[in-house]
Amino acid sequence: MGLKSAFKKVKDRKKFRWKDRGYKAHTLDLYAKSDPLGGANQAKGIVLSKFQKEAKQPNSAMRKCCKVQLTKNGKTVGAFIPGNLAQKFIDEHDEVMIERIGGKQGKSKGDIPGIRYKVIKVNDQPLHRLWLGQIQKGRR
Repeated sequence: MGLKSAFKKVKDRKKFRWKDRGYKAHTLDLYAKSDPLGGANQAKGIVLSKFQKEAKQPNSAMRKCCKVQLTKNGKTVGAFIPGNLAQKFIDEHDEVMIERIGGKQGKSKGDIPGIRYKVIKVNDQPLHRLWLGQIQKGRR
């Protein structure tokens, strides 16, 4: 060690920071690039089909879900349909708005395996108000 050795230390720290996976992913914005929503909070899409997903142990319910093709990039994702009998209000080829379901580290939440998104609007009508019976489903 000698005079001006701090300069080498600073230079090395800058270089070796790229070995850190978290720093690299954050700096290069890798999450937004691999994310189907492209870093956005919500996205619109078209319902391709409806299906049921079996809940993880110890629950034995069938969770109602739908397959949604996003309009912004054409990617297909699975989305949970929240609410009792709310799947009645969603038909194929409906336009829906989805958002993240809020699981840890962007993963699936609760007992629904592999589902990371939930439906919040159907044909620009809030799904919650539809199944409460406050409004009628809009026609497209």
